[in-house]
Amino acid sequence: MIKVFNTMSRTKEIFKPLKAGEVSIYCCGVTPYNAPHIGNARPFVVWDAIRRFFAKSGCKVRYVQNFTDVDDKIIKAANKYGITWKDVAEKNIKAYFRSMDALNVRRADVYPKVSETMDDIIAMIQTLVDKGFAYVLDNGDVFYSVEKITNYGKLSGRKLSDMLAGARVEVDKRKRNPMDFALWKAAKPGEPFWDSPWGAGRPGWHIECSVMSLKYLGEKFDFHGGGSDLIFPHHENEIAQSQAALGDENSFAQYWVHNGFITVRKPEDKIVKSDGDDQVKMSKSAGNFSTVEGILNEYSGEVVRLFLLQTHYRNPLEFSKERLNEAKEFFGKLAKAYWQLDDMARRIHAGEFVKDTSEKNFAITVSQAGGLVEEAERLLANFYAAMSDDFNTALAITHMFELAKEIGGYYGDLVDGKILPVTIDGDIILRVRDIYMEMAGIIGLFEQPVPVEQAEQSDDETALIDSLMQIILMLRQEARAAKNWTTADKIRDALKTAGIVVEDTPQGAVWKRG
Repeated sequence: MIKVFNTMSRTKEIFKPLKAGEVSIYCCGVTPYNAPHIGNARPFVVWDAIRRFFAKSGCKVRYVQNFTDVDDKIIKAANKYGITWKDVAEKNIKAYFRSMDALNVRRADVYPKVSETMDDIIAMIQTLVDKGFAYVLDNGDVFYSVEKITNYGKLSGRKLSDMLAGARVEVDKRKRNPMDFALWKAAKPGEPFWDSPWGAGRPGWHIECSVMSLKYLGEKFDFHGGGSDLIFPHHENEIAQSQAALGDENSFAQYWVHNGFITVRKPEDKIVKSDGDDQVKMSKSAGNFSTVEGILNEYSGEVVRLFLLQTHYRNPLEFSKERLNEAKEFFGKLAKAYWQLDDMARRIHAGEFVKDTSEKNFAITVSQAGGLVEEAERLLANFYAAMSDDFNTALAITHMFELAKEIGGYYGDLVDGKILPVTIDGDIILRVRDIYMEMAGIIGLFEQPVPVEQAEQSDDETALIDSLMQIILMLRQEARAAKNWTTADKIRDALKTAGIVVEDTPQGAVWKRG
């Protein structure tokens, strides 16, 4: 049973898919007028983990994410740099994919663009005009009339009367109601435009997502997601125009899922001591953002991904180097278990850690490996329970870390000779590795090369490894001095297989992890 916090009901609900075994998702994408910042990345990493969870749970997932490639900000950037709006959009879409690939975000099934969906957008606006939910001004602008529906504001919990009381009438006196919003904007000099029944122009912001989600997912689909800043007015307006066009107030998205903001600390001179609030939302408009590509110059994509998922998606997430460094350290601990499992699997395959026994029918729990796999199965169940409770990646990662500690304890005892392995232990260890990688697969880790240096290592362990390597290199040098090239090469090749490269220099042999 999967529970989801639905913004519409403001409660956790049991998820009931429209089609058994299938999940349909629409997530509002970026407006590519600039390279994506870390705040932009959060919803896409979150939804990627949710998609992975559903897929691993046996569901067929269809995921749609748009690009708003026609927008005021894109036009402004194009005019500033003397290039076309399309050049601006395409350049930043490429930057988006570079960043998301680095964060292990899998590609959506469809990436519709506004510029490629214009006929469908015009058709939906015409439907709204024909049904009396929209009106056309003399200059060709088309507005949606919020007074034509009785439940406007149901997603955000706002009442139209309250919104009207606080509205500034001077915003646009041509509107019948200050809260009416644009469906179509008449063309202005120097702007891109498309022909329509109301004249040349381009669509408003909200209509595009209604059209693209309905086109690729149907009149009803399971999830609609995005950042909390989209609840009003964007998602509120999507619901109003979509359900009006379809003539069904139960159509469109069934579950609304919104992630919290990424915040940054205010400059000291901006903090008001009386309110104690030293955090502010990260945004491009505020100029306090960090691009994903800039962050990736200092941290690996998987560390950044872990940072984004270590906090529950609905909670605000503070961005700082301190938090990123904590994620890097945490990733090192998880990577250490990854390499320990890899090392045990390699040694098992090579016939090490295996002792023949004539006892073929003993219980699995008589060995410590049996106890380890039982703990791994328990933690896997807890992991899935966390993900099933409103996609709690933070708690799920905690269970993964618990398993990493159990793996480390077993590995240490094994290497120290405190455990007497038996034949069956090999298969058990491989099962533990499968469980660990199943967790990692949902969180989205270890899909890029994991340098051994990123695995957490204590000073004592580092010193021990250095000492052992010096002994090994000394033995190899003695073999070379005795012209026993076969033994010397055998040592070098064995080290290479273990991921250690030996280089002979005029000053002697040196080693590094390959």
